[in-house]
Amino acid sequence: MTTALRIPPLRTIVAICALGGSALLMTACSTTTGSQAEAAEAAPTTASATDTASPSPTASLTKDQMQRRDLVSKTKVSWDKAAGTAVKEVSGGKLMGIELKAVSQENSASPGTASPGTASPGTASPGTASPGTASPGTASPSSPAPAPSPGSPEWQAKVAAADGTVHMVDVDAANGKVFRNQTQSGQSADDRRKVADRLRKATQSPAQAVKTATGKKKGTVTGAMLDENDGKLVWAVDVVDTKDWKKTTYDVDAASGKIAREHTDQD
Repeated sequence: MTTALRIPPLRTIVAICALGGSALLMTACSTTTGSQAEAAEAAPTTASATDTASPSPTASLTKDQMQRRDLVSKTKVSWDKAAGTAVKEVSGGKLMGIELKAVSQENSASPGTASPGTASPGTASPGTASPGTASPGTASPSSPAPAPSPGSPEWQAKVAAADGTVHMVDVDAANGKVFRNQTQSGQSADDRRKVADRLRKATQSPAQAVKTATGKKKGTVTGAMLDENDGKLVWAVDVVDTKDWKKTTYDVDAASGKIAREHTDQD
């Protein structure tokens, strides 16, 4: 009669392996522990969240770049449409500058005051003028729209009347409505003459300057200001690259239309 060989349980084998035993049991120990090691190597390794997490897309952006991204993403009205609306608020108005800004607490809280001879958007005759010059005699008095909440995007425009009087016109960048039109305080007769002279010398329109700048770099225009650079009258055009949110300013000669200077902000 053949007696069946009884194999002790694994726990018993491990104990015997630890104490040392017969050659047969030592071979079993080696086989068992080797199998366990192979199983451990074959088991998938679970990576921690720290190992697999990708860097935040905003981690490399500066504070200024994040502000530009937030403002541009909320802006629904382009610079030229806002400029066209602003110049129609002033009889015979001409654009001196426009810039995309965040509405301040002060501008949001204080009511907008319309100056005599201003008009609300849509009351002027259909525009045939470029975004920088208003059709004469189309403006009429009106009340400004409610101001947007602080932090919202707005277009701050400087518009000069025919006599050189400068008006500050704020346009909601989300809906295109004017919510403030105020005459710049402290303007003397000499100041007005200088403004009128500047505009007379600027034979290049803001639209032409923007076309020159965007022909050099694609992006979103966030400003166009009539300024001076080394004694030359220029349109300073800001173009924001929506890939890295850096801003490049092009100084376009207001007489010749040539780029006099180019500068990219690294902030």
